[in-house]
Amino acid sequence: MNMNPFIAIAAGCASALMFASIISGALISLLLFYLAPLPLMVAAMGWGPACAALGGAFAGASLGVLFGPSYSAAFVLTVALPAWWLGHLVLLGRPATSDTSPQGVDAAPGDPPPVDWYPLGRILIWIACFAALTTTAALLTLGSDASTIADTLRRGLLRITNVRDTASGDRASEVVDVFVAIAPAAAATIAMATLTLNVWLAAKVTATSGRLRRPWPDVRTMTLPPMALVATMVALALCFIGGLPAILAQIVTACLMMTYALVGFAVLHTITLTMRNRGLWLGSVYAIVLMFVWPVITIVGIGIADAIFGFRQRYMQRHTPPPIVPKS
Repeated sequence: MNMNPFIAIAAGCASALMFASIISGALISLLLFYLAPLPLMVAAMGWGPACAALGGAFAGASLGVLFGPSYSAAFVLTVALPAWWLGHLVLLGRPATSDTSPQGVDAAPGDPPPVDWYPLGRILIWIACFAALTTTAALLTLGSDASTIADTLRRGLLRITNVRDTASGDRASEVVDVFVAIAPAAAATIAMATLTLNVWLAAKVTATSGRLRRPWPDVRTMTLPPMALVATMVALALCFIGGLPAILAQIVTACLMMTYALVGFAVLHTITLTMRNRGLWLGSVYAIVLMFVWPVITIVGIGIADAIFGFRQRYMQRHTPPPIVPKS
């Protein structure tokens, strides 16, 4: 895959402009800020990771010159590094052997050799790692301990609410305290969702243009590594120890829970394959989750239960017709 320096610089400029748009304070700038990794991811998947690395380095240097080293470091950490590495993982593959190729069959003569592509579940884990890293870095800019971070968040939210009446101020203070408590997990969830969306959009754009070397995967078969469940349980337990470690554990737990939510949706897409009103049922589930948010906990539970009991595997075993044996 040939690297195009003009594509790299163009992608870097686009990402840098989208990242820097947050300075304007306009509402649309928030959307552009969250989509800032997209141009570099498209460059990585379509022209190779080196193209994204060049574009990210150029954009980071430009932001450093214009706005200072802190903006450059933030861009490299939250945009350029995830775009380069995730684009690399999407294109990562190795020649498949007869044991790992689909149905254990080697390629026919004249066909290109089969490839074992990097699993989607492991890409999701990497997305969770980047989401946790960027959220942690953002929170640590507010303070180095839990009380300082909470006080900074509380002051900022109270300043936004700008309530002067005493009774209303008391109620607003209670609401602010709730928001401060859930802010780390909420920020991690948003970072996880937006980074996942960027990867999906970049892959769609690259596939539509015909430059995606990797065939489009069946998302319904996506599974997470077994140790992901262990890490989730450990992080969940650490959420109750208090202090800064508890905040960091909340961030990691939220990111890992989001990965199991995506697996849960994959389970729903699998077990509804034979339903007549499948589109209506799935659309209703997505609408309920988007409207009320908290039902996503049920989807997370479905994803975790599938990791333990293998619902999709059992379903496919029951609904897959037996192979046809040719008559001798």
